Amino acid sequence: MRRIIVTGGGGFIGYHLANYLAEKKDTEVTVIDNHARGKADEMFKELISRDNVIFFQEDLTQKNFYDKLSGRYDEIYHLAAINGTKNFYNKPYEVLRVGILSLINILEWCNAENCGAFLFSSSSESYAGTVNNFLENHAEYIPSSENIPLTIDDVKNPRWSYGGSKIVGELLTINYCRTKNLPFKIIRYHNVYGVRMGFDHVLPEFFKRIHDKVNPFPIFGGQETRAFCAVEDAVQATEAVMLSKNCDGEVVHIGNSTQEIKIIDLLKLVLDIANFQPDIEIHPAPEGCVMRRCPNTEKLFNLTGFEAKMSLEEALPKMYAWYEKIYSGERS
Repeated sequence: MRRIIVTGGGGFIGYHLANYLAEKKDTEVTVIDNHARGKADEMFKELISRDNVIFFQEDLTQKNFYDKLSGRYDEIYHLAAINGTKNFYNKPYEVLRVGILSLINILEWCNAENCGAFLFSSSSESYAGTVNNFLENHAEYIPSSENIPLTIDDVKNPRWSYGGSKIVGELLTINYCRTKNLPFKIIRYHNVYGVRMGFDHVLPEFFKRIHDKVNPFPIFGGQETRAFCAVEDAVQATEAVMLSKNCDGEVVHIGNSTQEIKIIDLLKLVLDIANFQPDIEIHPAPEGCVMRRCPNTEKLFNLTGFEAKMSLEEALPKMYAWYEKIYSGERS
């Protein structure tokens, strides 16, 4: 029996990861989430109703919670964080507090007796400042490999609350786990998308404007590029990193390096899927927005043999249909 913890299991990637792991034989998945960003929906309720899933609605920033965990866990996936670009700007203090304090608490609880391996979920935001500052003279940084320097573009810009928390998180994970002789892995997700990803991201915002038949259709920026990775690929890659001894002590980028696309072209693809052709109204991109992001995923493949397979053309119609039902009130 694999005993597994997924923190942030009520969130986007955390839910999909917990659900993916729970579908396997001989697994017991403990999901921890405080639902700070919303109530449990139909999909989450179905997940925690499984016989092999245990759910704690708890705040990981509170130390007294950890007394409720007992026995040894083979794998701990720490995904708990406050995500969403709007949150970075609107409540940067909470983004930092939750991201850093929850990680410190769980690392202080972990030891070689109660944890077989620890995985920290970082982000491409941890090096976004590097790309902004050095792209012109250092084009070799993209596609970006794991040894890219981690930088904050502007410490006064609240956007960097999330990226800053992830830089601190990588340092905490490496140094706590080394001190405790605890096997660890760090992953950096790159623009993961799919159903149930919330509403504060570019694709759900596009879908909402389509549902509302907004015309002219506003887009903020548009020339920026991102390499999008379907959540189905992302969770399989996450488990592959966790299970591979080759990944012990390593930082590994997770994403789809073949799917880099300009945001304006992403919008046109979505509009074609929705059969909606409004006039497009281009506005300036938000301050601090990264012009280009694409991971180098060679290390992921070399260490685990995994590579992303699902294309935007395959995954987006399913995602659009799901969100259209949400916006139409046909599901919760």
